Amino acid sequence: MTKRDYYEILGVQRGVDEGALKKAYRGLAMQYHPDRNPGDHSAEEKFKEASEAYEVLSDSEKRRVYDQWGHAGLEGRGFHGFDQTADIFSSFGDLFEDFFGGFGGSSRRGSSRAHRGEDMALPLNISFKESAFGVEKEIYVHKESACELCSGSGSKGGTKQRCKTCQGSGQVTHRQGFFMIQTTCPHCRGQGQSISDPCEECRGQGRVREKKNVVVKIPAGVENGMRLVLRGQGGAGLQGGPAGDLYVEVHIAADNYFVRHGEDVYCEVPVTFVQAVLGATVRVSTLEGEETLKIPEGVDSGTDFRLKKKGFPNVHSQKRGDQIVRVIVKTPKKISKKQRQLLEEFEKS
Repeated sequence: MTKRDYYEILGVQRGVDEGALKKAYRGLAMQYHPDRNPGDHSAEEKFKEASEAYEVLSDSEKRRVYDQWGHAGLEGRGFHGFDQTADIFSSFGDLFEDFFGGFGGSSRRGSSRAHRGEDMALPLNISFKESAFGVEKEIYVHKESACELCSGSGSKGGTKQRCKTCQGSGQVTHRQGFFMIQTTCPHCRGQGQSISDPCEECRGQGRVREKKNVVVKIPAGVENGMRLVLRGQGGAGLQGGPAGDLYVEVHIAADNYFVRHGEDVYCEVPVTFVQAVLGATVRVSTLEGEETLKIPEGVDSGTDFRLKKKGFPNVHSQKRGDQIVRVIVKTPKKISKKQRQLLEEFEKS
């Protein structure tokens, strides 16, 4: 079954900003939420469809891939649709709290509010040849890590007390007319527990900011501007939530000799006028060392020669490109009297 366009599902135009995107999803989520449409399979499917569309378009990286490659691009990067087994409020909790006032909170009673850690992005500079063959780099990241002293609990003794405000449910109930509205407990922030003796190291936060070293494996054939994702290497989560991801954007230094186009690499080799006329064997630098190239007689300046499989590997298939060698005939600026005489005789002949 062909998937519908995500922008069409949410009823928004491409280029829509975050606020309008959230507003569009809010309206559909309120209309088709299963708690408001019990037993209505069609409404449930529309809710899941809208949730999947919002999950992709609200994530800048997924949205970029989708805008460029569509559904196939997302599937190629491991995204296979909205996770129906996941807790909707863990994925879209902030949006539901902002706009629904805790709508559907009964499904979260007695559970703590886990927060995923923040995603991080860092640039990484590598050389031209490192991009050809791949390399391991060690980078240093300043990020939030789980406090080792309290094992991320935030409590000095590792124990917590039941919150007296919500009685351990993590939710408080308000009456608004005919409706009973549940919201996150403001005292324990949805944890259901409170800390009586905060950890001195993290001051009850469960996280500390540290400088961590991370090893990044750059694949052979990586392209300039490509972003690598290191899952779980971002900021630590809160209340047992998963860590965020670390995005590493690769910047490749230009080379004085080689120029890359796709998987092929180009270079220029100068030859003398005599070599161009008579032919010659010259040494050519490649990514892996020197190679011998035979220049035939009477070659014109600008003629290209191909060295098979001496280019870049494809980052996905590892199929090698070629090296294109362009011959440039160099004309001497100054010649001796004898050389001039010989050339004139050559011209007359």
